[in-house]
Amino acid sequence: MTRERSRQLIRGPIATLPTPMKDDYSLDLGVMAELTQWWVERGLTADRAPIKVAAAMGEGPDLGDDEWPDLLKTVVDNAGSNAAVICALKPKNTLHTIEDAKRAEALGAIGLQIDLPIFHSPNQDDMVRFFSDISNRIGIGIMIYNTFWFGPPPLTVECMNRLRDAENVVAIKWVVPPDHDYDAMTEFADHFNIIDNASQPVRCAKNGGHGYIDPTTAVHPEHGLKVWDLCQAGDYDAAQALFDSVKDPLRAFMGKVGRRSGGYNVLKGHMAVIGKPVGPPRLPTLPLTSEELDQLRDLTAGFGWPVAN
Repeated sequence: MTRERSRQLIRGPIATLPTPMKDDYSLDLGVMAELTQWWVERGLTADRAPIKVAAAMGEGPDLGDDEWPDLLKTVVDNAGSNAAVICALKPKNTLHTIEDAKRAEALGAIGLQIDLPIFHSPNQDDMVRFFSDISNRIGIGIMIYNTFWFGPPPLTVECMNRLRDAENVVAIKWVVPPDHDYDAMTEFADHFNIIDNASQPVRCAKNGGHGYIDPTTAVHPEHGLKVWDLCQAGDYDAAQALFDSVKDPLRAFMGKVGRRSGGYNVLKGHMAVIGKPVGPPRLPTLPLTSEELDQLRDLTAGFGWPVAN
């Protein structure tokens, strides 16, 4: 796949898919197949937004090496030719990550989300080598996940510019520490797709960015698509108002829920209240309580989104 084609596909309101599980915490691939078709029917197609499998919010770090390939294959097989599927890979050493990357490519992923090599205490040189070595061994696009909060330093502007020669490094999920300049993205947005991961899609778009990550896109695809369409049209005030109308109440709700149990239980609870249940999160995360689900249902109805009775 050419660099240009990868950049055409890895953009827009990227949907992080939840991973359906049965009550015994095994994968429910039947539900994943049905939901994949539903997501594509709701507008998550290759010309508008990719769908992302096995990411952190999809409990990717909890999936075994015998599980994520089956999950990816199920999504690719049911998405059809009019969808773009990204596979998220867990942090591993370079050689192991290359093996996983080749496997995901063979299974039909059009791109990969790859974390910083967080367990190697990498410096900027290490990270340039890491992503360059992977890029040289595959033929699909890489979206860097700038996971500095796990310990390594965030990628610098200099580091990103050194990665310009890595043909398949085409995007970065962009968020920076409080003492760094978010707007530094403008220094390399001409070469890499910048995907906002800081709940600032409008600011990203104003800076020449190319998309954003938001957990609600998998729940109500029309919302994420509308926010980004408004950004692309330059109607930034309307885009910000629409985004905030959902982000602010959900953030407050997630803060309350997180005091009882962390993890990504809100996404799974949200799927349940819209009538698309995906089972429990894997332990140690606890599912939402019935009271929490009722609160989330009321919030969702308040957004004007359909909810299950």
